[in-house]
Amino acid sequence: MTRIKICCIASIEEAKMAINCGASALGLVSKMPSGPGVISEELISNIAESIPPGISSFLLTSLQNVDEIIQQQKYCKTNTIQLCDRLIEGTHLELKNTLPGIKIVQVIHVNDEDSILEAIDVSNYVDAILLDSGNQKLDVKVLGGTGKTHDWTISKKIVESVNVPVFLAGGLNSENVLDAIQQVRPFGVDICSGVRTNGKLDKSKLKQFVVNVNSFQRYA
Repeated sequence: MTRIKICCIASIEEAKMAINCGASALGLVSKMPSGPGVISEELISNIAESIPPGISSFLLTSLQNVDEIIQQQKYCKTNTIQLCDRLIEGTHLELKNTLPGIKIVQVIHVNDEDSILEAIDVSNYVDAILLDSGNQKLDVKVLGGTGKTHDWTISKKIVESVNVPVFLAGGLNSENVLDAIQQVRPFGVDICSGVRTNGKLDKSKLKQFVVNVNSFQRYA
């Protein structure tokens, strides 16, 4: 089964809706340089506490200092950390050793084939990789929530080149997700804006997205 991660969860009610519709992971967005879905760390902690066992709670962080990330996770109490930018102080191994039992997911922003080498290198130190359509080179970094797809042929090469699970994000919606899964064959898919209307989680869009993701199992 292709796992479904619903990102930009903004309340306990949205978390319950996503889980009831079939999500196996929820994304909780902390402070970012740009993009949608940012909520307070206090709210992240409250939502994470409400998520039942068996559902992954992802803390999306733009921090690049391992010590700061550790303190943020200890406050927010999620079971997974999604690193939306590259680490510049400290290592993935330090994170894993200090936070045993907490999964570490590194985001790779797919801009060109250099992303393949970046993914292969980091795959040795993390529990999973998430492929997104951001750009760290802009004056104001874009670390997710773009609503734009990237080159899925590169994503496919990454999936084939690493030995850890790979989530696919970036511009997914109910219309293109089946094609994305068929092309890339990711472990999971990740969506934010594609299941929202006026910024709010839309139950009908969410249900249709889940139906279309699950249809791959029948035709694969």
